[in-house]
Amino acid sequence: MIRVAAVGDIHLGPDSRGLLRPAFATLDELADVLLLAGDLTRHGTPEEAAVVGEEVGGLPVPVIAVLGNHDYDAGRPEEVTRILASHGVQVLERSSTAVRVDGTLVGVAGTKGFGGGFAGRSAGEFGEPEMKAFVRHSRDCADGLRTALDRLAAEGCDLRIALTHFAPVPDTLAGEPTEIHPFLGSYLLAEAIDGAGADLALHGHAHLGTERGLTACGVRVRNVAQPVIGRAFAVYRLHPPVG
Repeated sequence: MIRVAAVGDIHLGPDSRGLLRPAFATLDELADVLLLAGDLTRHGTPEEAAVVGEEVGGLPVPVIAVLGNHDYDAGRPEEVTRILASHGVQVLERSSTAVRVDGTLVGVAGTKGFGGGFAGRSAGEFGEPEMKAFVRHSRDCADGLRTALDRLAAEGCDLRIALTHFAPVPDTLAGEPTEIHPFLGSYLLAEAIDGAGADLALHGHAHLGTERGLTACGVRVRNVAQPVIGRAFAVYRLHPPVG
């Protein structure tokens, strides 16, 4: 059994230093890997990123993350990524990584993702260049996620996890105003997950949402935004295939 700890939307700043770290004191007794589903900072400044790095750096399990929209706000996502990497956090964007846990190869494919909405109520790549760019970015993120999941399958991963910030399904947005659903996620992410296959999908972003959902093909989706899970992190258990 593989134990996956996950949380998103921790929104740390300089006044948060030392607040989250104590919750990880027994992490290695509860989980084999920690996944961070974006919005790790408030505005994506280097100072905030350094606080995140101090809180999650040097933990006894691998830490893998994607960035969220807040982490892009200052226009310095590359610097945020470098700072997190200096603390041992691997940040994914349309990319993947794999960790071995007791003989099981666990792959994680990640992207921030983007909005656009869900089936029947989604934006189309049509009209003004601004609208085309909006939908194209969402599609590029989803395509990158699918490619990363496919790569993990080709590498022989026993389990595959899709890690995003934006939501792939509307199920986990229940509680959020329906008017803002197009800004909280995109069906394109779910299409990528179902097309490539995954054992679990994790996201954040929807603070008023619901924890549990499913893709059309039955992949479990979990909204791990901290306001939703109500604790420092949630733990999900995956069973490697037999034989």
